[in-house]
Amino acid sequence: MAFVDEITINAQAGRGGNGVIRWLHIKGTEKGGPAGGDGGKGGDVILEGVADLAALAPFRFEKKFRAEDGGAGENNNRHGRDGEPVILKVPVGTIARVTATGEEFDITRIGEQITVFVGGAGGKGNARFKGSTNQNPFKQTDGKTGEGGDIQLSLKLIADAGFVGYPNAGKSSLLNALTNAKSKIGAYPFTTLDPHLGSFYGRILADIPGLIEGASGGRGLGSKFLKHIERTKIIVHLVSAEQEDLAAAYRGVRAELESFGHELGGKKELVVLSKADLLGSDELASALAALSAASGKGVIPVSVVDDELLKSFSNTLSKSLAQ
Repeated sequence: MAFVDEITINAQAGRGGNGVIRWLHIKGTEKGGPAGGDGGKGGDVILEGVADLAALAPFRFEKKFRAEDGGAGENNNRHGRDGEPVILKVPVGTIARVTATGEEFDITRIGEQITVFVGGAGGKGNARFKGSTNQNPFKQTDGKTGEGGDIQLSLKLIADAGFVGYPNAGKSSLLNALTNAKSKIGAYPFTTLDPHLGSFYGRILADIPGLIEGASGGRGLGSKFLKHIERTKIIVHLVSAEQEDLAAAYRGVRAELESFGHELGGKKELVVLSKADLLGSDELASALAALSAASGKGVIPVSVVDDELLKSFSNTLSKSLAQ
């Protein structure tokens, strides 16, 4: 199923049940006083956080939801049945925005439930209107309409580390090597359409699709996926040893991060020279020096086919995530 991270749905909370006019029937008399019960409350619209990143995908096919209406009041002052809520499961990291009001709800924990629309209150039965001046009221009220409207759902991945870099920087291969993820890889420049996640000693790593120049301004798919780095603790910035100008490649991605805003430019960054196995020792030393000068940081060489380099990077990443 295709990855969906933005979608708009429509949901309606249930209407409250009507109050009723009923009477106590006492043997030998026609009436024994008002006994109409109140209507039940309409069901709420609730969002529930789940671990499944694909949870928004089914909303492509079903976009309208309605909670159950409350039941009407009953005899003998019995309250009508409350309507069942409609519970919509969304991935943890989803921000729900009510289109009409702009109110936002942030789902950050598995199992967390947030009520977006409240069901309508039930109407009052005639027993509610009995008073000293009106012993037998012929009055009731109808239930109220529940809240409802469009909800914009937008997923922002909650990951401990996000891998960024130009297409073919080796992000997918490195994610696969460090975790049990099965991210698509290829020997040519392309932009992965979906973010991929993997578990790294209990931490979540995200392979963010490759950026292109102008991504922060909406060119390509870059701006669509840059938002997924907003909540990551560490940015792992990969620059491929295949790049002719390592410094320019590094600065290009940094420019997109900083242009996008949302404090991406200030996040902790690990600078990584990927595919280091393609370089001889002298070339490697020169590449590391050039990338270090461009970034102002120490650079970590890595290769998915070099166990020693991979182990060293794994240890560095683990320590950085623990800090």
